[in-house]
Amino acid sequence: MKHSLFIHARNLLLLAALLCCAGPSNAATPPAQTATNGGVTLFVSKLGDNSDGRTWSRAFKTIQSALDAIPDDHGRHRVIVRPDTYMEANLSPAHRGAAAAYNELVGDCDGALGSGTRGRVVIDSGDASKGFKSYDWWGTIRAYKHGWSKEHAAETFSSIPWDRWAIRNFYVTGGDAGIFFDLVDTPEPFSVLVEDCCSIGRAFGGGAANILSRPSEPSIFRRCQLWCLDWWGDAAGAYVRAEHPEPPAWPDVVFEDCTMVGPDNALQAGNPGYSGFTRVAVKNCRLVSLNFSQPQGKPSTGVIFSTIEGRFLHVDLEDCTLMGCKILGAGKGDVSYTTKGDVKAYVQFQQEVPKGMHRLGHWPVEVFQSLLPPQVGPLGTPMTKGNGAGLRVDRMDLGDLCEVAPVVWKKRLALMKCNRPASGGTRDDYSISLDDIETSRELGRFATGYGLASAFVHKDTLHVFASRFEGGGWNDVTHFKSRDLRHWTSNVAITQEKEHLFNSSVSQAKSGFVMAYESDDPHHTPFTVKFATSPDLEHWTKVPDAIFGADRYAACPCIRYVNGYYYLLYLEHRTPRWFFETYAARSRDLKSWELSPANPILTPGANDGVNASDPDLIEFKGRTYLYYSVGDQLTWAKARRAVYPGPASKFFEACFGLPGLPSAFIVK
Repeated sequence: MKHSLFIHARNLLLLAALLCCAGPSNAATPPAQTATNGGVTLFVSKLGDNSDGRTWSRAFKTIQSALDAIPDDHGRHRVIVRPDTYMEANLSPAHRGAAAAYNELVGDCDGALGSGTRGRVVIDSGDASKGFKSYDWWGTIRAYKHGWSKEHAAETFSSIPWDRWAIRNFYVTGGDAGIFFDLVDTPEPFSVLVEDCCSIGRAFGGGAANILSRPSEPSIFRRCQLWCLDWWGDAAGAYVRAEHPEPPAWPDVVFEDCTMVGPDNALQAGNPGYSGFTRVAVKNCRLVSLNFSQPQGKPSTGVIFSTIEGRFLHVDLEDCTLMGCKILGAGKGDVSYTTKGDVKAYVQFQQEVPKGMHRLGHWPVEVFQSLLPPQVGPLGTPMTKGNGAGLRVDRMDLGDLCEVAPVVWKKRLALMKCNRPASGGTRDDYSISLDDIETSRELGRFATGYGLASAFVHKDTLHVFASRFEGGGWNDVTHFKSRDLRHWTSNVAITQEKEHLFNSSVSQAKSGFVMAYESDDPHHTPFTVKFATSPDLEHWTKVPDAIFGADRYAACPCIRYVNGYYYLLYLEHRTPRWFFETYAARSRDLKSWELSPANPILTPGANDGVNASDPDLIEFKGRTYLYYSVGDQLTWAKARRAVYPGPASKFFEACFGLPGLPSAFIVK
């Protein structure tokens, strides 16, 4: 890590195949609403080359790019999205689906569709640098009203292009509304299917507005968590507003096995200036208003609320549990409803329970627990996030360190440490030490004024490659070596050329040795990884035209040569977020690379800041130990260790359990 990007951290949970949005179900989907053969399939992955989206290696990098590429309105088109975080908002497809031929937008959260990994597929519509963007007409699904305020000067836009789409397996957040469709000024027939999603919005978690439903084809939300984060104005876990001139005999929207949550309302309908009738069916759902205020306080307007008049909303409840200060509310009059099966209500003790609902006197624990999205994969033990590589964190706190490197010294596991301040300082503040890992005894200290180092033991000699801190920056790569840790020799191994040099890593190769070193070469986007080879660890030759990550941030390299491949662990900046993960790549010639389909290999978890960087590994007594750093990439860092229960060759093979993806970032 660079001097200006020092880090610091606490509990890295290397996330692995952990949480999916709301785990996929085996329940059958109506054939008329499932994308089937006949349309095009497009892929979205941050690992793709962003060309035409027709394969994972040629995948689009953004969801909107794939939606723009939908070729026609014949239906049965499919967009498959790899687990990752996509900072996108106001999504809209180029074309609608068709009757009995829905298009599909699906997150490959369990890896069953070939993405090579498991985890959440997150669409975050917030501001990547500032946070949650609660602003009218800003959300996951594009809809816009011209003249809504002085700032809303663009043309009005309806969500109608989403008609007859199915959306599955997403975790949606960051904007004013989640998976919410608004037809704005013109009510039209509209049907959509949303399954297995967690959808969070300031105003609405999910729903639809200004729609005209089709009698035999209602919109359906199934197995979803729908969260509203505001009590003010139109705000509810789910919001529905149809514009029928008379009460319909069929539901406009059906909620099945959903959890709907809001500070004031779980389900809401109506809006000032509108007088259409709406019907909602709610089956096997949990509806929760978080407001249990006393009557003399600020009680909830109702778990279910009709904003204007109760007569405009009818709700059919079947096998549901409702929790809140009171159950039904309206601006005027009463909401009409039916109950069927097991409909229970838990309310503030002074409130009445509507007829046909069973009053609960005990807190419904399991219902409240349903507010959390279901999990995919085991929890509790930190893991890598990729392809079952099998890493487990066994040392959570190795001190306030960033760059460390494990070696086997005199048949014992030892750790090289770069000792330096978070920023600034003088030459004397920088040094390198070697500690016995089991006893923590310092075995030697050397290289004053140097850091960002790596270590390598060959023929009973410790070789350390480090950058020189001078003039406020990092310079060259210097080679230190010693057989006794007391007497050291040094020479410059790599001389910089109108650049600064930072982290480096050395490995034995098929013939001789190979070095990966980090550069801020101004001809490329900083940071990039360059390579050199040596027959003896003393004399190094730069490899021309071998540059990894020429067009984006690729830092902190760790290189190993195993079974004919050069494997590279490196740090990827997940722009536009200030967020950093360790990725893996491999090559046979240092020039043409493929990325691991399991990326990221390391990702920061709770209490880890925003960084999982500076990887270095060693094989010892049949196990592979991977050291790394977590922190905020600015002011603090802590070192961690994970262990793989097998040799390094098996670890790297696990990272490429599926075919790798050609890197789009290599200068050939």
